[in-house]
Amino acid sequence: MKGKSMRKIVRGVVAATAATALLVTAGCSGDESATPEKAGGQTSVQKVSYLTGLGLLGRESFVYVAEKKGFFAEVGLEVEVRPGAGTASNLGLLEAGKVDFAAVDVAAGLIEYGKGTHKNFKIISAIHQRALACIIALEGSGITSPRDLSGKSVGFIPGGTNYTLFPLYAQLAGLDPKSVEFVQAKAENVQQFLAAGQVDAITQLVVGKPTVEAAAKGRPTVVLPYSDYITDLYGNGVGVSTKTLTERRDLVSKFNGALLRGLQYSIDHPDEAGQIFKEFNKQGNEKAAAAEMDLMKPYVLGGTKVGAMDPQRVARSIAVLQGAGLMPDGVTPEGVVDFGLIS
Repeated sequence: MKGKSMRKIVRGVVAATAATALLVTAGCSGDESATPEKAGGQTSVQKVSYLTGLGLLGRESFVYVAEKKGFFAEVGLEVEVRPGAGTASNLGLLEAGKVDFAAVDVAAGLIEYGKGTHKNFKIISAIHQRALACIIALEGSGITSPRDLSGKSVGFIPGGTNYTLFPLYAQLAGLDPKSVEFVQAKAENVQQFLAAGQVDAITQLVVGKPTVEAAAKGRPTVVLPYSDYITDLYGNGVGVSTKTLTERRDLVSKFNGALLRGLQYSIDHPDEAGQIFKEFNKQGNEKAAAAEMDLMKPYVLGGTKVGAMDPQRVARSIAVLQGAGLMPDGVTPEGVVDFGLIS
């Protein structure tokens, strides 16, 4: 029950009218030999690739905005966007050199690093200043608080931190995590599972509320954020391999800066971000995408600047995860995060 797809951004509007059009594969686009020069011998355009956190959803509109508004072009970049499949998968592709940049859940990245599963990566900025993980149920389901999940079924997508962090969330909320039945679902089907009544609730991100309600034909939802009980955790960050960061730091800085410009513009202009998302994803929901970006604004803001990460706060995140038994001692903020690109 796993589906993969991919999407390429080029200058201008890209049309995609069928799901099969998203199944084209490509190698790592960071290869300098594949970088064409502009006419007249000007500086060459550098092709790079970026993995979203999970699928191609409205919450990822900012990368399309950065392309559409010319932020990538201004620094000489052409960006290929591919749908990610969660932090563990994204880190594997980063370290294997199959992709240049990827959205990575910061808590999941810390856990993977602590376990030793993935070591050759760095997080260079924070997309979300607070964790977005949550449980979503439909109104009228009898679920209004975490304790109401006891004896209920929850659909989840493998590869994210919602499932990994659920025991900690449940314990802090006074719920026995073993009293909940988890049902695996595809990323593209989890909303439909809930709408069809196949599960009582689903793991999601708080910004996914509009998309879930659209799938449920407008039926209101109840959102139970993990951040109500688990504090200090960041949401997604931008990840890169240590090799790329070391050998091509200037390129990394350019990409990071342009992407964060797109993020800032998107939360300032959510309706336009939704329109741009629809241009690049013909089957996407423009209104839901705009609503997701609007909901994301308070989660993006809160640092000294968009994308900022604080060593002391990362240290507290590590302490939270260690206290939950999710990672061993000995992990430092500097081992996982490069704080030099965002001040």
